[in-house]
Parts: sequence; C-alpha cells; structure tokens
Amino acid sequence: MEIAVLALGCFWEPEIKFSKLNGIIKTEVGYCGGNNPQTTYREVCTDKTNHAEVVKLEFDPKIISYEQVLEYFFKIHDPTTLNSQGPNFGTQYRSEIFYLNSNQKNIAEKIKGKESQRLSEKIVTKLSPVKNYCTAEEYHQRYLEKR
Repeated sequence: MEIAVLALGCFWEPEIKFSKLNGIIKTEVGYCGGNNPQTTYREVCTDKTNHAEVVKLEFDPKIISYEQVLEYFFKIHDPTTLNSQGPNFGTQYRSEIFYLNSNQKNIAEKIKGKESQRLSEKIVTKLSPVKNYCTAEEYHQRYLEKR
C-alpha cells in the first residue's frame, strides 16, 4: 500500500469522491503543512497555523497508480484559484500536493506540468513535503454524528 496526502479545498467532498475510486483502500481527513504537529479546526480557520485541509489516501498501486490519483486530483478541483475552492476562502483551502518521497515529488511535477499545458490559466497548486500531518478525527466524529 502507498499513501497520498492532497489538499484541494474543504476535505469532505474530496474524501467522498476519492473513497469511490477502485484501488483506494482508506481515506482520512486531516491537516498538513502547518507550523505545529497538532491543530484543531478552530485554529486552522484563523489562517494562522499554515495548515491545509487534506485528504490522506491509502491506495493499492497494483490497482491505481500515484499518477492516476494525481490526475483525478486535478480533475475534481480548480487548481487555478489561490486559497479558495467554491464558496470556501482561506489558506486552509489551498491546492497542494504533499509528497512523501522524491519519487512522489517527481511524479507530481510531471503531472502538474501536463495539467499546466492543458489549462489556459496558471496552476497555483503547491508541491511540498509532508509536514506536521494530523487527523481531524474529533471534528470528523462530530460531522458523522450530524449526518
């Protein structure tokens, strides 16, 4: 199994979309890229933690490749809007690919380049190493209870 950590706006809808893909074994919502190893939703909403809302994916590379995961990532959000997706605004809603190793970084650069050629607008998606990932489990539990 492999891991992908992706920021593409509010994490709920992307988590649902990715969970339906063949080869995605597990999804988890959380925060990544921030100043501290732990944070809360309330802190992230202040725009002061530098965390992005992310979906962490565990996937089977025999069924779906990292490249295919990233192609889907670019398909299901707008990588040309800075710090926003749809009605959500703030740095936590940025477009960012967090890579775990140099192979993932190289693949992300390649796919981002292909997407840049395809789109007429500039892609603002950042590429960064995974830093200070933490789950949004307490928030996730409250969200599930309200469903």
